[in-house]
Amino acid sequence: MDQVPTFQRPRTSTWSIAVPGSIVANAQTRELKTALVGQIARYATIYHVDEIVVYDDQLTTSRHPKHYHKNHRNNNGSSSSSHRPRRDDNKDDKETETTEDSSSNPSPPQQPPHYDYNPHDFMARVLQYCETPQYLRRHFFPMHPSLQFAGLLAPTDAPHHVRAGDASKYREGVVLERRPPSSSSGGSLVNCGIYQRPVEIAERLQPGIRCTIRIDPAQYTQPKNQPIRGQVVSPSAPREDDGTYWGYTTRMASSLKAVLDECPFPDQGGYDLKVGTSERGTADIDHGTFVGMMPRTFRHAILVFGGVAGVEESGG
Repeated sequence: MDQVPTFQRPRTSTWSIAVPGSIVANAQTRELKTALVGQIARYATIYHVDEIVVYDDQLTTSRHPKHYHKNHRNNNGSSSSSHRPRRDDNKDDKETETTEDSSSNPSPPQQPPHYDYNPHDFMARVLQYCETPQYLRRHFFPMHPSLQFAGLLAPTDAPHHVRAGDASKYREGVVLERRPPSSSSGGSLVNCGIYQRPVEIAERLQPGIRCTIRIDPAQYTQPKNQPIRGQVVSPSAPREDDGTYWGYTTRMASSLKAVLDECPFPDQGGYDLKVGTSERGTADIDHGTFVGMMPRTFRHAILVFGGVAGVEESGG
């Protein structure tokens, strides 16, 4: 891709990529694994990818992940849903320490912590972490071994990673426990990363969920004793409004077949453009024949990457 989507042009189509989680298993250390996933997140942001699917290509012996929260962010970018379900703390994630038998060694040395590593779970968690704005990460991501080296990740600098002083039309936020003092019948307060000024919305939402808020830029000039008011919208609203890229969703699939079968756009016919990549492919992406094979328009496209053995060995 030589060009990326432009701003000020509404976009209703979506781009998805499917990546096998086994590729991180080839990295020798957890630092290298983290850096690899961070690069994927960065490139996905640069080329405005709307969905990343982490699938199991059956090339690893790890069991299917059980700690992944598929609803961290709404999977359907075109859904009419106005908020994203809550991402609960990873209460099931456990760290165990291995020690020697106390009878043979009364003062055993403390061993480094160990956890049940799964490459697919690892990749999905780090991808979600990279996509989340910095001011929301503390809420959605408690300490976890997979994020031990998250501080080494380069920032994706996505448009929805808004600074505190920016008068942005849209912001990501998390619903707070406390309610607006000016509303007795309903409403919610949302932390949108504005310094000590939560945004007030009319809807009463469950505390702890992530949502997208539209804010009139004039609201930023309100006196500090006046609340900033906004409106909760679909996560796809910025893209459909003026083409502003608003991050990607992360989905997991148990197989390559599940990547397509569990498409988040079933009411729209699923992915109407599917492209697989392989060193044994029949069309060169730099050749004119590939361009001729591409349809002029599409609604939902997906680009499937294979693992070390290629997409042909990814299983059904």
